[in-house]
Amino acid sequence: MPARLKTLLEVSGWWGIAFVALAALDLALGLARISILQLRLAVYVAATGLAIRLYRRLSRKLIWKLRNRLIFAYIYIAVVPVVLILFLVVLGGWAVVGQVAVHLVNSELDRRTEGLNILAKSVAKAAPEERMQAIRQAAPSMQHLFPNAEMVVRSKDLTHFPQDSALPVPPGNWRDVSGLVIRQGQVYSWAHVVNNDVDVTIAAALTPDLLAELVPGLGDVLLFGVDQPTAAKGSSAPARGRRRSHLPPASYTFDVDFPWITVKFIPYWDSPDRVEKAGLTLHTRASAVLGIVFGRGMDSEQTVLYLLVIVTGILVLVWIYSFLIGLSLSRTITGAVGNLYDGTQHIKAGDFSHRIPVSGADQLAELGTSFNVMTENLARLILVEKEQERLHAELEIAREVQGQLFPRGAPAMKTLELAGVCNPARTVSGDYYDFIPLPEGAVALALGDVAGKGISAALLMASIQSIMRTQLTAGIPAAVYMSAAGSGEAPLYSTGHMVEQLNRQVFANTAPEKYATFFFGIYDEGGRTLTYTNAGHLPPIVLRSGGPEMLEVTGTVVGAFKTATFEDRTVHIGPGDLFIAYTDGIVEPENEYGEAFGEERLLELLVRYKDRDIEEIIAHIMEAVVSWTGSSELQDDMTVMLARGLA
Repeated sequence: MPARLKTLLEVSGWWGIAFVALAALDLALGLARISILQLRLAVYVAATGLAIRLYRRLSRKLIWKLRNRLIFAYIYIAVVPVVLILFLVVLGGWAVVGQVAVHLVNSELDRRTEGLNILAKSVAKAAPEERMQAIRQAAPSMQHLFPNAEMVVRSKDLTHFPQDSALPVPPGNWRDVSGLVIRQGQVYSWAHVVNNDVDVTIAAALTPDLLAELVPGLGDVLLFGVDQPTAAKGSSAPARGRRRSHLPPASYTFDVDFPWITVKFIPYWDSPDRVEKAGLTLHTRASAVLGIVFGRGMDSEQTVLYLLVIVTGILVLVWIYSFLIGLSLSRTITGAVGNLYDGTQHIKAGDFSHRIPVSGADQLAELGTSFNVMTENLARLILVEKEQERLHAELEIAREVQGQLFPRGAPAMKTLELAGVCNPARTVSGDYYDFIPLPEGAVALALGDVAGKGISAALLMASIQSIMRTQLTAGIPAAVYMSAAGSGEAPLYSTGHMVEQLNRQVFANTAPEKYATFFFGIYDEGGRTLTYTNAGHLPPIVLRSGGPEMLEVTGTVVGAFKTATFEDRTVHIGPGDLFIAYTDGIVEPENEYGEAFGEERLLELLVRYKDRDIEEIIAHIMEAVVSWTGSSELQDDMTVMLARGLA
């Protein structure tokens, strides 16, 4: 994509793309003489959105400088109110002129239609022998109201006026009615009267010329949404032709065309229950409406001028007041900014004793006070920041060192697949897990959770790892696991004995309040057995095809009591069995309602994903716990050690 086009897209955004696409589509349909109102409205909406986006981008760049910001302030304070008032004056005048013009047209149309209704009633009430005389007497008044009016009388036979009229008798479900009706796509003003066995119907097609002549000198009147005849006096199907404008000439420079529209609901001739919505549109001028309302003898132009002078005077007063307010506000802003600038120069030079003058009780005064308070504390904050940077660097070093203590990978075994993960809640973790390969195809598994968090917990975790690795590499391993590789003979040293050694050393070398829960086991590949000791840790789980098995606790926590004893237990891990050990950071995190994740949800995850790769199972567990808390910040260290028996 060319750089200029890419820049243009970044500036205009989706609004620009939408505007170009909609405008192109509207232009193409316009060339094909197709007009879609919804599409035109969509173009206007897209153009408005694009204009707002461009304005916001431009204004953000311009008001960065204080001078430009003040110019914008003057515009909003002094210019925008004037423009809004002028807009409201014009809009109000437009609404008044339009409503008055619509009222004049509707009133005259209703008056003439009521005249047709009165004539129809007089003919319907006439005696049979006097009916023709009544028709002839009503004809001049009927044509005075509507020059193209037609009448049809149904009694024993049909009588039309004029004689060449083809106006049909309306359907029988019409009763006495007067108003507007749609017949053959044309709008008529009509009256229909039923008197015993006599029906009288008078109808006149509403042509644009006839509508415009309802109120002479008002302007153009059109019915929008239905077909209209064009002028053909005395014909029931007037010929169509080019409309001529009845808009009066302008009386002064600003005497512009005022369009207006109102909605009418018109029934159909053949189906009284069917109603069509049509728009009655007008094009008039303010001078024409004022001349009709107040009389042609009044100097309407002078009246408009007087109103304009009054409104202009009010606007000038409002503008002057806004200008003075804006000037006062701008001086306050520039003064405060100047003081702040002087203060920053002193701070830049290292002078923390400088104080800027503060006056008033507004936000700018509060800003000056805050600057002075900031100056007082800045030197102390700089020292604190340096100390925090030093501590942060030390924590990073501690994190890197601790990362080296965790196993880089699980040892490869024929009958067991291993994996483990530790996600610390802080920079360093108090959790501990380890895989230690032993001779004869055995492996030691260790998982611990030190009470507390941070540096002290991490140091105790490192001590525990060092002690256990020292025991396993100092000649003891040969006596720890089953001698003779599955011969069934009892070991010289059990896992419980090794945890007792660990407990005594932790108790002797740490503070009394420091302790850890600890799980330690040795897996013998020959017998597929795991000999373990659980020192106060959460019970690990062995998930078999028959259900889960919880490995019991065989002793208290490590480091709390000097003479604590720990027992051994042995569990078989067959092909497909899943073993998981974890810390409380997995099951104890709570959601926003204070509900813990719990062992049941952990078991559900193990059952759901038991056939997946063990590293994938661990990833699902970690993701589920974080999602449960609803926060990316961990509540506690999260450590999982997972093993699966292989066939």
